[in-house]
Amino acid sequence: MAAPSRRKDHHTLMSDSKTARTEDPSTRRRSHHHDDELIHFRIVRFMIESGIKLRMTSVPMATAAIIYHRFFSVCRLHDYDPYLIGMTAISLASKVEEEHLKIRDVINVCYRTRHKAKLPLESQTELADLRQAMASCELLIMRVLGFNVTKELPHKYLLHYLKSLGDWMDASVWNRTPIRDTAWAMLRDLYHGKVCLQHKAQHIAVAVLYFSLLCYGIEVPLNNQAETEWWKVFSDDISEEQIKDIIEQIMDVYDLEKRL
Repeated sequence: MAAPSRRKDHHTLMSDSKTARTEDPSTRRRSHHHDDELIHFRIVRFMIESGIKLRMTSVPMATAAIIYHRFFSVCRLHDYDPYLIGMTAISLASKVEEEHLKIRDVINVCYRTRHKAKLPLESQTELADLRQAMASCELLIMRVLGFNVTKELPHKYLLHYLKSLGDWMDASVWNRTPIRDTAWAMLRDLYHGKVCLQHKAQHIAVAVLYFSLLCYGIEVPLNNQAETEWWKVFSDDISEEQIKDIIEQIMDVYDLEKRL
């Protein structure tokens, strides 16, 4: 089943020949790990931009990013068109999270996001080719991931932690400081890297909240006097060292953005 999705065989409307030579970095072998990370950052940004245009909510978009990263944790980047994998991951995530999207809409939006200077797809043959490429790619992804495309997400934990901490904090401090918006933005941004695969959902939620408080110099009331640190209340199996490790990985993702 891998043959239809190998770069030498599969449909290349998402990465045409001109782009493949000049802009699509996945057509060349990469010897450096950081180069691959930069490519993945670019592809996930493309996926998020497409997802916003498709009016996807945060959970399906996060699931799509996880599917994409899990696939390339097993497969080599230069063997596959990452834009086709990303587009297929969007469609697959919409099914997993029961936020169904029409295949035609996914293809058209992703194609226009990828090729902003080109006219929209009008040829029924091209649409049919991409539809078939996505069908083959979806089966490939499912097989590579062992037909297990679900993973617990941090979103529900972060929502609960923000509510609990908001009730705990001084209302004037909480309301004038954009801790909630910052935490949600960080959670969205970290999916550009593989940190989402490397830690438990609860730990990521705690680390994002810890980092948000740190950014604004906000301390949790009476934390220094309490027998248990506030983050241990939310997740009793996490240490401050683990939190700082996750934060460092989030910062690495932001460093990648500077290199685009």
